[in-house]
Amino acid sequence: MPAGLEVHLVCDNYGTHKTPAIRAWLAGHPRFHMHFTPTGSSWINQVERWFGFLTDQVIRRGVHKSVQALEKDIRAWIDQWNDNPRPFVWKKTAGEILESLAKYLRRISGA
Repeated sequence: MPAGLEVHLVCDNYGTHKTPAIRAWLAGHPRFHMHFTPTGSSWINQVERWFGFLTDQVIRRGVHKSVQALEKDIRAWIDQWNDNPRPFVWKKTAGEILESLAKYLRRISGA
């Protein structure tokens, strides 16, 4: 990666980035900018689902005898995906999601 570029990392809110070793590394590398998704954010689930498709359709099914072969197959799959991109569509309404969450909370709280 060229030294002059700034690097923006989008991460979930798992606590790894809060360890002293990581904080010290980031302090010594100011071109790296950390961005954290909100806890429970929904868009990251869609990104994870896309990587799930990639994993299921290319990585698990493939036989890659080198890193270069794996990279070639991944890039070909991405090109194919981008030829016919398909948006991820939520199937539930906000009300259905909130009701599901409320039902879960009632169950675990014993109320």
